[in-house]
Amino acid sequence: MKLPRPEPAAGVLAYAQERLARLDSDERCHVNYMRWFENKRSAIVDYLPIKLDIENCSRCNFACTMCAVSKWKHGKRAEDMSLEDFKDLIDEQYGLIEIKLNGLGEALMQGDDYFEMIRYARSKRIWVRMTTNASLLHLRDNYKKLIDSGVNEVDISIDGADQKTFEGIRIQSDFDQVVKNARMLNEYCDGMKTKMWTLVQKANHLNLADHLHLAEHMKFRNVVFSMNMHGWADPELKKRNDAEIVNLDEGYIRQLQELARNKKIKLGFWDVNDKFDSENLCPWPFERAVVTSDMRTVPCCMIGDPDKFEIGKGNTFMVNWKSEEYRDFRQAHLDGKIPEVCKACYKHA
Repeated sequence: MKLPRPEPAAGVLAYAQERLARLDSDERCHVNYMRWFENKRSAIVDYLPIKLDIENCSRCNFACTMCAVSKWKHGKRAEDMSLEDFKDLIDEQYGLIEIKLNGLGEALMQGDDYFEMIRYARSKRIWVRMTTNASLLHLRDNYKKLIDSGVNEVDISIDGADQKTFEGIRIQSDFDQVVKNARMLNEYCDGMKTKMWTLVQKANHLNLADHLHLAEHMKFRNVVFSMNMHGWADPELKKRNDAEIVNLDEGYIRQLQELARNKKIKLGFWDVNDKFDSENLCPWPFERAVVTSDMRTVPCCMIGDPDKFEIGKGNTFMVNWKSEEYRDFRQAHLDGKIPEVCKACYKHA
């Protein structure tokens, strides 16, 4: 059954228009984009990445059962990225058309520097999206600051439709506060910039209709059911999360789609394992990467944690992107010799 993929909350047209505006705003970006477009399946790259995940903060106030953060001491891996380092990275990476401005941590824990990061990227017409657990939106008018920063898209993680399920998965959370905060944010932006994102697992998969009812209450216009569980390159966590994977019945999916239509909610499904095989390679090695809060290079967000796997230890991202090590990493994908750390995202690796 072919399921609809998630789309930008503001719509595909808005995303395309902003991309064109970015390309028109900087000739270097336009040239870089064309180099990528013409040569995007090569181990040796003559362009800079067109997208980046930039982890501003690698600490979190939640300890979600499926997340790598739950295994970090005091829920923290490293210090926050400084505003100066962020600006330097954005200036250096002139080929960017899009960034995801968060990593494994809760982005809003950084405070007002985070909103300045968004404003700086948006001043260059870079599309900015982020994910939040929504726990801090009510503090210091953060919900207003986030929207007013010019952020293009906000994904809010909602993994349970009731307090028991939600707080059982998202440890240290407050279900009622998150619900209030999400509704407050959506009322402020009229739901035009947000998506509710649910990681489907054994604890919640039978109650996905309730998630749609809750989404309506919180005034979301877009909902995503993610079917992908992975282990952040941690064998123990992968084993735990593999046991939580569920396959939804086609009839059940159609019922959910019908309910979403009735509520005028756009429903998308995400399953990375449907995407990649020897004929359809993961695009990450060829177009984007993760730069962590301590300025280390990780090849994708499914790994996320540089203590588990990183490229070019001790080097800057600019050096790493065109390094021999990264070249060999790309070549392994091209040769069908998928690196061990990437095999979980391929069908037959």
